[in-house]
Amino acid sequence: MDLYRIILVDDEEEVRKSIIRKIDWTAVGFAVVGDAENGEDALEKIENLEPDVVLTDIRMPYMDGLTLAERIRQKYPSMKIVIFSGYDDFEYAKQAIKLNVTEYILKPVNVEELTAILKRIKTNLDEEIEQKRNVNLLRENYKRSLPILREQFLKDLISRPMDGETVQTLLREYDIPLAGAKKWIAIAVELELEQELTQEEAPLPLHEEKNLIPISVMQILSENLKPSYRFSLLSFSGSADAKIAGIAAVDENNSQTELINILGDICKEIRKTLKVPVTIGIGHSAQKLENISRSFQSALDALGYRSVVGTGSTIYINDVEPGIGGKLQFGSEEESALIQAIKFGPEEKIRETVRGIVDRMNEARVHARQQQAYILSVANCMIQLIQQYDLNMEEIFAEDPLGPDPFTVIQSMLNRENFSRWLYQTALKINNALSRERDYAARQVIEKAKQYIMDNYQDPGLSVEQICRYLHMSPAYFSTMFKKATGQTYIAYLTEVRLNKAVELLNMTDEKTYVIASQVGYQEQNYFSYVFKKRFGVSPTKFRGSR
Repeated sequence: MDLYRIILVDDEEEVRKSIIRKIDWTAVGFAVVGDAENGEDALEKIENLEPDVVLTDIRMPYMDGLTLAERIRQKYPSMKIVIFSGYDDFEYAKQAIKLNVTEYILKPVNVEELTAILKRIKTNLDEEIEQKRNVNLLRENYKRSLPILREQFLKDLISRPMDGETVQTLLREYDIPLAGAKKWIAIAVELELEQELTQEEAPLPLHEEKNLIPISVMQILSENLKPSYRFSLLSFSGSADAKIAGIAAVDENNSQTELINILGDICKEIRKTLKVPVTIGIGHSAQKLENISRSFQSALDALGYRSVVGTGSTIYINDVEPGIGGKLQFGSEEESALIQAIKFGPEEKIRETVRGIVDRMNEARVHARQQQAYILSVANCMIQLIQQYDLNMEEIFAEDPLGPDPFTVIQSMLNRENFSRWLYQTALKINNALSRERDYAARQVIEKAKQYIMDNYQDPGLSVEQICRYLHMSPAYFSTMFKKATGQTYIAYLTEVRLNKAVELLNMTDEKTYVIASQVGYQEQNYFSYVFKKRFGVSPTKFRGSR
């Protein structure tokens, strides 16, 4: 049985030992992993030991129990806190309640009462963990969430290129009937809800609740497509034009032309049944489902021709843009995806993104000049990224067979074969260069923080927040980065600096202990002596006497 971890905090050592000795911790499901004399000491131990429960006194030097509870709540909101006090003071109880303290008990601590409290806490912890682990409950929550998850996946699918394996996995997981088709076609449906009725058309009760009309439209779409096509529909709010998006699978036993005809009949039926004009944009076909976002974008483009073609019918992109076979443009979404992959990796993500860019170019039926314009747009994005982060361009292009001149290199890869190799290799080089820059910047920040500590360790109020204001960064990120770089928490490092300076002063001067305490950032001599003894095993006075 896994035992829950608990820390005891009390300035009286005898009280701590008494509580530890009198309670059968294993029997109630706990293990005491540490104890502390005050709140300051406790915070450091909590960070290192990560207990489930903190049992703390209220009245303590340096940092009282309520302040400790407040600090715990800020950083560890789910941690259980039990406060005990020798003072039957209602004000303390009120403050404890405000801090969401789990239990509040009076000293001297009664063994039976504390045991009962620990059992209740264990039951609560067990229930919380069981909820997180309960397969049936999780399965039920998953079932309830499935429609939302399915719709979000479809939105992602039509919005951006995705990894092929991921798409196939999620199709199976969400039971979406689109896998294994010959090709796929995206549609975008626009409802002309504000268009006035003709004199022959009487308004329907449905027109008073326009939010229900898309539901009825989706129902009509589903009923008409189901006999012949596998498809998925979803409400779509990512465009000012489309209100409904759809993906239809074209198999061996049906055709793209038949789909267009069915969609045309659907437009007529919706107009007749709901008295609402509907325009359906039909995109280019996609040979891979993971690239259906390009088809959907072309379906949205088709809707853009409503002013030319008219509303209330289907608009097939190939009809209004003949001979193009698909636009080949390095759009903002693709650019963003490439930049994100290069900046953050990993290598597999870079490879996947590059493959998507190259595949799109290879699949597009466009003039060679349009392909070259596409390549130049991608290359320009790479050069801008290099310039943005002030990377060494000659170093990035140094290993290219054509030499370090980027413009010579770009000229050479205006064909498909060179482009794919160049894009992947250059993306990796930029990624590596950015990683080195980040590591260097982190080292510089840590050194700057260390110097700030050295310059300000005498300040009793020196805090991580103060340093972060100086460095212009968040405390959470700084704390993580500082510990990763130094192997110490900020508090531990500051304490070490202060104590080392105290040792220097004890060895080199005859100043009083309280003066030295003040000089190294401790307002209270007693707390300075406590920290010093904890570190060196003797008080400052005895340490000086041993010189």
